[in-house]
Amino acid sequence: MSIRIAVIGAGLMGADHARIVAQELPGTTLQVVCDMDGARAKTVAEEYGAVDFATDPEGTISRDDVDAVIIASPDFTHAPLSMACIAAGKRVLCEKPLSQQSDECLAVMQAEQAAGAKFIQLGFMRRYDQSYMDMRDAITSGRLGRPLMMHNFHRNVATPASDFTGAMAITNSAPHEFDVVRHVLGTEYVSIAAYQPRRSDDLVAPVVMVLETTDGQLVNIEINNNASYGYDVRAELVGEEGTIAMNNVAYSRFDSNLTNSTAYDADWRGRYAEAYRRQNRDFVRFVQTGEFPAIGSSAWDGYCSAMVAEAGVRALQSGTKQSVEMIQKPEFYA
Repeated sequence: MSIRIAVIGAGLMGADHARIVAQELPGTTLQVVCDMDGARAKTVAEEYGAVDFATDPEGTISRDDVDAVIIASPDFTHAPLSMACIAAGKRVLCEKPLSQQSDECLAVMQAEQAAGAKFIQLGFMRRYDQSYMDMRDAITSGRLGRPLMMHNFHRNVATPASDFTGAMAITNSAPHEFDVVRHVLGTEYVSIAAYQPRRSDDLVAPVVMVLETTDGQLVNIEINNNASYGYDVRAELVGEEGTIAMNNVAYSRFDSNLTNSTAYDADWRGRYAEAYRRQNRDFVRFVQTGEFPAIGSSAWDGYCSAMVAEAGVRALQSGTKQSVEMIQKPEFYA
């Protein structure tokens, strides 16, 4: 039987998920596209051939003709809608963050544990990107030797909103790095420091973070939301016996007037298109089998990212290194 999926949120991310379900996930049906803006929900539903559209997210989750849910609505809705999916007994692929508040993440984890099964897969899709998969393999295969450092930067063309702040760079942009570095290194963080240089204008300056892991590694993360030149994500993993670095993905090079050039994407969708497909295929298998994806992000991973982000904001505001103090990992998420 086809798995009937509801997509909640019809913005950029929701529309992309709707397209993937409709065009690239055999064995699934795009059943409902839901958005508080009915006209937008209808437009996306019609574009990708959804069976129906709706404006009530809780009502959509409880529908008998919906087997699973993808949440791509605004960040503040993620935790309550995930809770609604747990209560309805329906597995959910929830875009990051689970919540920007660690207490909300804990509440979701408690609800999931009380239900006795995992229902939430978080949309930290970089785990499915080939570059990070290669980095993790370089560690597990022993080719790299002991990992010592990981360098990361994440640059966007411009901030998504005029009121964007350095703290929001930590809570909204950096969680992708927080999660994928934890995943690649197989470790947790014990501390974080955060700094900002001074720009010559009133735009949000980059945020640079230095983190220490429980295994004694150093991680640096640069988040530059006003890089202007394009969307650019890079990473390098340094080990005792070598390094492995991410290549910029470019399908062509332009040569003219004694120069050559390659283009950058405007946002993340092209760069991580295959990672999203892999992630969503894993989610379908999760729904079909009940077996949580081997490299998927769980509610625990959402909690970890929220805790690191909270400590990062404190570090940025205080100008001092802050400890990252998390609860012991529940056996349920082992």
